[in-house]
Amino acid sequence: MGELAELRAAEWRRLLAAARRRLEKTGGEPVGSIGLTDPSQEECRIVGRITERYHGGRRTRRVTVSLGELDRMLRRTYGVGLLSALARIDAPERPTGPATALQAALRGRHADEGWYSAWLGQMARDGTVARLVRQGQGDLLARAAAVLDRLPANDVPLPVLAEWATGDATALFATPLAGLVLRALRLWQGAVPPSDRATERRIWNDAGVIVDDLTSQVLVLNLRVAEDHLVARWLGEAAAAGLPLRVTLQQLMSGPLTTQGREVFVCQSTAVVRAAAARLGAECAPLVCTEGRTSVACRRVLAAATDAGARIRWHADFDWAALRMTAAAVDRYGAVPWRMGAEDYLEAVGAGSDPLSGVRTERDLLSGVRASAPWDERLAAEMAREGHAVREERVLPLLIGDLAPGA
Repeated sequence: MGELAELRAAEWRRLLAAARRRLEKTGGEPVGSIGLTDPSQEECRIVGRITERYHGGRRTRRVTVSLGELDRMLRRTYGVGLLSALARIDAPERPTGPATALQAALRGRHADEGWYSAWLGQMARDGTVARLVRQGQGDLLARAAAVLDRLPANDVPLPVLAEWATGDATALFATPLAGLVLRALRLWQGAVPPSDRATERRIWNDAGVIVDDLTSQVLVLNLRVAEDHLVARWLGEAAAAGLPLRVTLQQLMSGPLTTQGREVFVCQSTAVVRAAAARLGAECAPLVCTEGRTSVACRRVLAAATDAGARIRWHADFDWAALRMTAAAVDRYGAVPWRMGAEDYLEAVGAGSDPLSGVRTERDLLSGVRASAPWDERLAAEMAREGHAVREERVLPLLIGDLAPGA
């Protein structure tokens, strides 16, 4: 394993700065790509180590590298991923006294806000700062500031936040650092001091942080990845058997994921997954089920697929909420709506029986606030005119046909 000190060299500086900026946009998810314009030969050499595409010979105008490639290279070379590496090389020095500990914390992004000043002032007055310095933990103030710098978040799992800010995924689980951050968040949110774990969880949730990464799950079928860690093997074995697999966010975070296959299909109903597994088994195209809501675990899988170059084909119910979810997927992942056009809707709304049982079904009335469908301007108008929603179960034969080999 190499030494992380090497990452402080000049040839790494612009690349890691771009990675930090990208992570700010993705909420700590190592997805997407970064680039360097007019790279030096040394920078090309580094990118060549990461991607095996550039080797510093011919002059190159611009080089690009995906954060997934960078994360894997760092794990292979230094034994830590991108988040841990950045946090460790950016780690604050241990302060020499209470004054320097407070000065380090005052460099935080929220330093000009009243709640932040009140937080530091309270800890200075009640002796917390002096005690931490005396115990050799004065750097916890700057580490707490680094955590707060990344808040509020947008559904960031607590281990990701901890690793992103400190380099240690467990640093915010019942630790002195967690206590400092929660103390600041109570002032920020105007919340009462937590008396139990449920109250603490609510404070984290209000800051956009997911505490329980076991409850965020995603249902997949035949999703294979390139890696060889435990979760990757589970996915591979389930795909070989053609069995649906439910994976938690915690499991997905245990290692990098590079999905295989040029396309990943997305559905809304578990009935589609069940039928695809029964009829196609291991021959079914990779399928991810949102179950009506794109959980953080689901978003992690889809981001990994997009980062690996896969095209996302998206299907959902024909109702206003599902149209909004589809539009968000088009914007976030460049997803291609799959049988989600006006003609698809009109054909489906005219069908009067359940394709599984053949029994005539009642049609659901559309409700809620009307949504738009940017990929087909006619769709929303036809839905409003018909006034009926269409569930995925109505069009199962079409969807299963698209998931078959060679479709």
